[in-house]
This record gives sequence, C-alpha cells and structure tokens, in this order.
Amino acid sequence: MKSTLCLLFSLMTLSSLSSQVGVGLTSGLDIYQRYSNADSIAYGSAGSLLANIFIGPKVWVGGEKVSLSLETQANIGLLGLAVKDYKGLGMVAFPIIARLNFQGLSGLDKEGKMGFSIGGGFQYNKTELYYLANSFEDRGVDRSFFRTYIVETAVGFGMSGFSGAVYLRYGFDPDSTANSFNLGLQFDFNVPKLKSITDPASEL
Repeated sequence: MKSTLCLLFSLMTLSSLSSQVGVGLTSGLDIYQRYSNADSIAYGSAGSLLANIFIGPKVWVGGEKVSLSLETQANIGLLGLAVKDYKGLGMVAFPIIARLNFQGLSGLDKEGKMGFSIGGGFQYNKTELYYLANSFEDRGVDRSFFRTYIVETAVGFGMSGFSGAVYLRYGFDPDSTANSFNLGLQFDFNVPKLKSITDPASEL
C-alpha cells in the first residue's frame, strides 16, 4: 500500500513538469560497507573500509527541479572480511534503487546547485566472496546471496548532467536478522546532458 501511494505521488509530481529523459552511468566508492547474514552457526557479519567500488546504468525522467531515477549497480568490496572469525575475503552487492531527486541531484538541471534525494528498493548481498575456509564449510556454513529491502538518502551538488553526492543506505529483512549498510560517495553522469554543456560566460 505504501509503495503504491509513493508511486502515485511520484507520477503526479512528474506529470506537472515538462518531462525529460536521461540515460547514463552511476559510479563511486563506499567509504564503509557492512553486510550481515541471517542467523548463522558462525559469525554472520563482514565489513569493508575504503576499497569498495561500484558502477552501473542509470535512467532519469522528470524535470530540472524534480526527477525520478532508476539504477542498478555492481558493488564490490575487495578486502571485505569478518574480523571476529576470518572465513574468507571479499564482499559483493547488487542494489536496484528507485529515487526521487530534487534540485541539483535531478540529473536534468543546467545550473549548478545543491540537491538531495530519497529512495528505496532491494539489494542482493554476499560475504566471503572469494572463498569460504574449509573449516567453516565442514561446519555447514553457507554464504549464498541474501536479499535486503533498502532505504536511502543522499545530499550533494550537480549541474549539466553531472552530480556528486554523499549517500547513506540501510537494508533489512523483515523475516530474519539479515541487514546491510552502505556509506559512500556517488557520481552520476547523464550522457546527453553532458554533451550539451556550455560556458555561461559565452552567452552574456
């Protein structure tokens, strides 16, 4: 019910704008990420600091003040591990996120300004990516992908198809103790808008 109301609100908002469409990429890095598997016979969480990168496609629809975007990412934590009981190395996540973007983060704004966004979706997470130590496999520990429902907020600056923002994302599973957390820097590139960048001084 709540998701339906949010979608209707988004469509009503966007219908009042001169609609534009943009396509491009999103990329960046997580300053910190942590994923916690559901109840496990071994310590379920793993974290990673700094060495975490992501990239994926993104589309926008809306106007300069407000837009709706949809994106997916491949997010890899190269050095993610569980400090408490080392079982393996590496983490990966695949979020799918819908966002309402305002002002400078609309992806469709020409003038440079600050903006913010709110969004949600779901994310598939996996810890101990590269291998799981045999001693834990023998105990029946399994590290398969698990899903979390995610909510996210971001604040940043954007102009002419480019934006940069700091974001905070939290994920949960209502049926278990699984959760996810991502804090990072995100950079968006709306390719058609980037091609149309002009020097304001030349128009005076």
